[in-house]
Parts: sequence; structure tokens; C-alpha cells
Amino acid sequence: MSELNDLMKAFGEAGGDRAVLDNHEIAHLAASGHKLLSMNSVEGLEVDAKEARTGISARVAVKEGVKLKNPVHLCFGVLHNKGTQKIRMDVTFERNASARFIAHCLFPKAEKVRHIMDAVVDIGEGAEMQYSETHYHGPYGGIEVVPKAVVRVGSNGRYFSEFTLVDGRVGTLDIDYAIEAGENAVAELTARVFGHGSDAINIKEKVVLSGDNARGLIKTRVAIEDDATAEVTGITEGNAAGARGHVDCMEIVKDRAVARAVPIVNVTHPLAKVTHEAAIGSVDKRQMETLMAHGLTPEEAVDVIVRGVLT
Repeated sequence: MSELNDLMKAFGEAGGDRAVLDNHEIAHLAASGHKLLSMNSVEGLEVDAKEARTGISARVAVKEGVKLKNPVHLCFGVLHNKGTQKIRMDVTFERNASARFIAHCLFPKAEKVRHIMDAVVDIGEGAEMQYSETHYHGPYGGIEVVPKAVVRVGSNGRYFSEFTLVDGRVGTLDIDYAIEAGENAVAELTARVFGHGSDAINIKEKVVLSGDNARGLIKTRVAIEDDATAEVTGITEGNAAGARGHVDCMEIVKDRAVARAVPIVNVTHPLAKVTHEAAIGSVDKRQMETLMAHGLTPEEAVDVIVRGVLT
């Protein structure tokens, strides 16, 4: 079986649609380790991807006024128990362009694997990008995931990002996102992570509202159990008239897990407003009792509550 078939098999087992690669109306990019396995572009989307021993680099541009009908699919992974994957993405959305990107990151056998994603994103005036990244990890916890992104959202632009890692062991996760929003721009970041065993989770997300009437939201949901640790830092700056931002962090802990939340708000303009809320604690006792009254065991009730928070 070829490496592409192996990757697509893992993709299908993770709930993905393997037929995506056969549809010429859907753009995609698939890579295993530092090998480019498959790529397809569509009208209005330019993709220039290159592979090297040190990593994969890709330049992606959605042209002015283009609104892609179908999502762009990204499929990255390391299928062996050891390996490294470094990906550099330079993404440009030209004026009034819009597209949705769906990324699946697959590491089913990871025992000693590093996955490094370094992205620079430029959202032009009136453009909109939706980005969804879902990770599927094996049970071993031997993986280090390091996603970094620097995003500029131009005037009247919109940027929505979702990061989800709730299947398998997290291993070590170190997210570092920095977003700057211009006049009337919107930036929303959502992260959902479930840590087990000795998993170590570190999430740092920053939104700078530099334009008048810019809007920003950082929403983080983390659950940890066993001996896992989590530190979540959400930073929002309001630096212009009418700017509005909010940081919303919720962490659920059980067993010997340790969680820390660091919401940071900074306002430099008298007509800007930024708020925050952070909650850390165990599962709600009343919810537990209600679920157990319907026949669930304590363990099942906890799982239902945690999964509910992470959806």
C-alpha cells in the first residue's frame, strides 16, 4: 500500500471523507512527514508547495473577489511511531475573497513525533477566512505539537479559527497565535483540548484590536485528568475607538490534574472595551446527580459532562 493510501486510510478512520482527493472541484494538499503526496488546486486559488528534507513550505493565495464554493482540505500527518513534520504556510486572502480551510492532522502511532506548524496569514480588505484544525492522536502520548500563527486581518475582514484535539493522548501541545485586527475587522479563536495521563497543554492566544470598531473573541475549553497539566493564556488589547474584545476560558480538572488560566486584558483607548472570564474547577455536582439519576455511572456522567463542554 502506498504512503498516500496509508494516510487516506488513517483519514477515513478519523471520520474524514476519502473521496475528497478524487473530486477535482475540491482543492486539497496532503503530506506525510516531509513528503508531498497529493495536491489539487481550483480556479481562483493559487498553491505553490515544495518539499525538502527540512520541511514543507506552501504559499496559498485566494484571489481578489473569489469566493470558493467548496472547502480547501489539508491533510497532514506522521504515520510511523517516530518522525518530524515541519510545515511553513504563507496564506494570502486578497480583497473581498473568502474560503474555508479544513485541516486534519493525523498521528495514530506517535511515540516520538514532532509536528511543527508555522503560519503567516494576511486577510485583505473585506476578505473572510474560516480555518478548522482537528487532530487525531494515538494512545501513546509521545508527540509534541507546536502550532504558531501570525495573522493580520485587514479592514472589514473576518477571521475564524477552531483548534480541536480531543481524540487520543495530547502529548505536549504548545499553541502560540497572534492576531491583529484592523478597522471593523472580526477575529474569533476557539480551542478545545482534552488531556490525559501526563499530557502537557500550553495555549497562548493574543488578539490586538488595532482598528476602530474591531471585534475579538478568544474562547478556550480544556479538560484534563490523571496527571495532565494545562496553562491557558488569553490576551486581548483594545487600542482603538469602539474596539470590543472578550476572553472566555473554562477548564475542567479531575484526579491529580493541574490547571492554570491567565486572562490578560489591556486597553489603551478610552472608547475601547475588553472583558474576560475564567473558570477552573471540577464537574458540576448537580449535573452529575441528574445524569446518575437517569442510570449513568459516575464515570459515564463525568464523561458526558466533559464531552459537552468540549463540543
